Amino acid sequence: MNNNDRQNFVLFAVVAALILFGWPLIQGKFFPTANPPATTIVNGKSQPVAKPNADPTADSPAAVRDRRTVIAETPRIRIDTPTLQGSINLKGARIDDLVLADYKETIAKNSPPIRLLSPAGAPDAYFAGFGWRTDGLAPPAPDTVWTTSSSVLSPGHPVALEAANGAGQRFRIEIAVDDGYMFTVKQTVFNAGSSPVPVAPYGFVNRAGVSKDPGSWTIHTGPMSVHNGGADYGVKFKDVDDAPEKFSTTGGWLGFTDKYWLTALVPDQGAAFDGQFRSGDQSSYQADYTYQPKQVAPGQQFSQTSRFFAGAKEVKLLQHYENDGGVAKLDKAIDWGWFEIVEKPIFTYLDWLFRMVGNFGVAIILLTVTIRGLMFPIAQRQFASMAKMRAIQPKMKALQERYKDDKVKQQQEVMALYKTEKVNPVAGCLPTLLQIPIFYALYKVLMLTIEMRHQPFVAWIKDLSAPDPLTPVNLFGMLHFVPPHFIAIGVVPILLGISMYFQFKLNPAPMDATQKQIFALMPWVLMFVMAPFAVGLQVYWITSNCLAILQQRILYARHPDLKTAAVK
Repeated sequence: MNNNDRQNFVLFAVVAALILFGWPLIQGKFFPTANPPATTIVNGKSQPVAKPNADPTADSPAAVRDRRTVIAETPRIRIDTPTLQGSINLKGARIDDLVLADYKETIAKNSPPIRLLSPAGAPDAYFAGFGWRTDGLAPPAPDTVWTTSSSVLSPGHPVALEAANGAGQRFRIEIAVDDGYMFTVKQTVFNAGSSPVPVAPYGFVNRAGVSKDPGSWTIHTGPMSVHNGGADYGVKFKDVDDAPEKFSTTGGWLGFTDKYWLTALVPDQGAAFDGQFRSGDQSSYQADYTYQPKQVAPGQQFSQTSRFFAGAKEVKLLQHYENDGGVAKLDKAIDWGWFEIVEKPIFTYLDWLFRMVGNFGVAIILLTVTIRGLMFPIAQRQFASMAKMRAIQPKMKALQERYKDDKVKQQQEVMALYKTEKVNPVAGCLPTLLQIPIFYALYKVLMLTIEMRHQPFVAWIKDLSAPDPLTPVNLFGMLHFVPPHFIAIGVVPILLGISMYFQFKLNPAPMDATQKQIFALMPWVLMFVMAPFAVGLQVYWITSNCLAILQQRILYARHPDLKTAAVK
């Protein structure tokens, strides 16, 4: 090995070390790898992980007791729908007790459902309310106990809350709910006084603390709105700490988005409103809107209808509310990003495959087969080019030996050889370039869509959106210690490294000895890089590698002369 080779090898070793130890820092900021593990391996068996931090407002035993105490202190209307359970607080007319019946905190059978809303005074307080501005009007106070003749809110059975101010105005809030996650709120003021009053309805959603799902370059969590025709992902909790974020618009919505959950205030889409995000005492944050005031004459009444979404960001349901319910760009609550044009078709097809076969792991494999099938003609040209490159390697080596002291002449002769043999050295890059947006789109789909959350595959893989929990480092859970993150390589990433090793063997071997060493180590470096990512992403890559190897065998079977030339 000459000095040049030694320098190249040292440079590669440094770069490899930086990738292994520096990549986790870059990864955490720009490319969150996966959900927290849904299971842990103990004595070789999968056990659910209790209360993963990724779920917002996850309860602890103490929080459950405190919350129940707070809820029991005020009169309430029960909420009972196929997807939502909870209650409306008659004190202050707040929707402040809500759990999502279809989603659990963990994969354990006895796991409690995800709690989205909690009353003020309880841990992780998160609630919504509706009222009227006090400018020239005396609406009910925040501690007013509203009256109602209803005891249960359910689809098809709305409830009406009523109160009076003693000055001639009566107030009414009618609340309806569908079988998804949308509340419809109609606010009415009856003016029985002797003079006109200005009526300006408002709505708000308030939460204690920031989202437990960290935001990143690829995923937005926190304050979010759609206004003036576009989605605004630019407001962060820390921005609201500095000063209120305000906007005026007609049509749109505002609220708080977590990774999988959303609360969104949806004013009348045909009316102008002023929206804002602001912070309050005790690290609380509020999104609110208000309409422009309307003068209501004596003996008249005025009503304004708004909506409130509180639930899971299910893709089809969001699209339903957007397309059929007229909620502008509600689908943008999912931060699809730049590759939305690729991500949405991949999600739609993957979700359809899942409904056909009933297993998301199998669906990912079928998705990979489909993509490789569509790219088969391009891949065949790639492999043919690679095989020709392998076939002319002896000639290239001879040229390198002949002109080893004249690099310029060597390059000229190599290029002439490419032209004579009709070989394009960059032809093999096209399929790889085409795979990049597809691979990134699948990464975003696995990261963002709740449809992938807690989806099992086979054996110990109970959550395809989380890393592989089974690692030989602790003898597959037989040793009772948790290995450090950067060496906790699971079985699936190891299989990925092996498949990449055999895939790399298909490529023409570099003439340079240092480059050969680099290519020999690259699969194992990438194995460490990919280990923290979702298992579903690794399943896609392994399947793709295996199909690539199969395609190469098909190529050699059809063109044995290429294989013979490569061997020679």
